[in-house]
Amino acid sequence: MSSAQDPFYIVKEEIQDSVNTLQATFHQWEHIPVASGEQTRLTKEILSNCDSIEWQVDELEKAISVAARDPALYGIDQAELERRVKWTRTTRTQVTNVKKIVTGTGSSSFNGMRQELMRLPSPYRTDNASSYVAKDNDDFISSESDRQMLLIRRQDEELDELSASVERIGSVGLTIHDELGAQEKLLDELGTEMDSTTNRLDFVQKKVAVVMKKASVKGQMMMICFLIILFVVLFVLVFLT
Repeated sequence: MSSAQDPFYIVKEEIQDSVNTLQATFHQWEHIPVASGEQTRLTKEILSNCDSIEWQVDELEKAISVAARDPALYGIDQAELERRVKWTRTTRTQVTNVKKIVTGTGSSSFNGMRQELMRLPSPYRTDNASSYVAKDNDDFISSESDRQMLLIRRQDEELDELSASVERIGSVGLTIHDELGAQEKLLDELGTEMDSTTNRLDFVQKKVAVVMKKASVKGQMMMICFLIILFVVLFVLVFLT
C-alpha cells in the first residue's frame, strides 16, 4: 500500500497539522503577560487541543498495535512499524510537555521542555533520550520529504497519462466526426438520386397512361399481334438458323 493511500499517513498529517497549530498557540501564550485574561483563554484553548491530540494519538496507537500483530497483512515491514511507534511516542511527549508548562506542573524544566517542543538543539541535553528524539525527528523529516517527492512524481505521471488519454479521445472524436460527415453526404446523394428516379418513373407512367388512353381497342389488339409475330420471328432466327 502506498503512503498516499495508507490511512496511517492520512491521520498522521491531520495530527501533525493539529500539533503545528498547538505550537503556534503555545508561542503566543509564552509572550502574553502572566495571569492576564488572554493567557487564561489561550491556556484553555491549548489544554483542549492537547486533549484532542492525545485522543487521536491513542486511536492511532491502537491501529498500530493491530497492524503489529501481522505487519505483512497490511503491507508494512518491521522498520516502518518502528517508525510509526516512534512518531506517536514523540508526538505524545510534545503534547505532554505543553500541558505541563501551561498548567505550571513543569515550570522547573521550562526551557528544556520548550526546546523539545520546538525541536531545537539544546547544549545541555547530552543523554541518550535526547539523541533518540533528534534522530527520530531527522528520520521523520526525511521520510516526509521522500513521501512528498514520491506523491508529486506519481501525480505527474497520472497527469501525463490523463493528457495522453484526452489526446486519443480527441483523435477518435475527430475521426468519428469525419466519418459521420461522409455518411451524411452519401445519404444526401442517395436521397437526390431517389427523388430524380421517382420523378422520371412518374413521368413514364403518365406517358404510358396517356398512350393507352388514346389508343383504341382495335389498335391495341393489332399492337399485341405485331409483338407476337415479332417474337416468333426473333425466336426462329435465334434458335432455328
